[in-house]
Amino acid sequence: MPAQPLLAPSVAPASPGAVRTAFLTVKDAAEYLGLSPHTLYVWRHRRQGPPSFRMGPRGRVMYRLEALDAWIREQEQADSRSNTFLNPLNTRPQERSAHLSRA
Repeated sequence: MPAQPLLAPSVAPASPGAVRTAFLTVKDAAEYLGLSPHTLYVWRHRRQGPPSFRMGPRGRVMYRLEALDAWIREQEQADSRSNTFLNPLNTRPQERSAHLSRA
């Protein structure tokens, strides 16, 4: 059995027969990010996580695929392990000021 090709980062996962789109439901966005839908709902309630919006007459929560990709890049840059500028091991140790060392 041949191995399934990996999805390109800009391609939304889709169930068989579904149309790939630039907009993802909470369930599809969670699958794309490797999270649970509950996590996305909690983050939305706390105004955290990737940007989302309501679409349509029923106000269904949706995510733009390009916004998810941008949010992932932001997370990578904010992580000191992947951003050497933020890594504390790459900074010079701070010296104590004179008034703190007398105590």
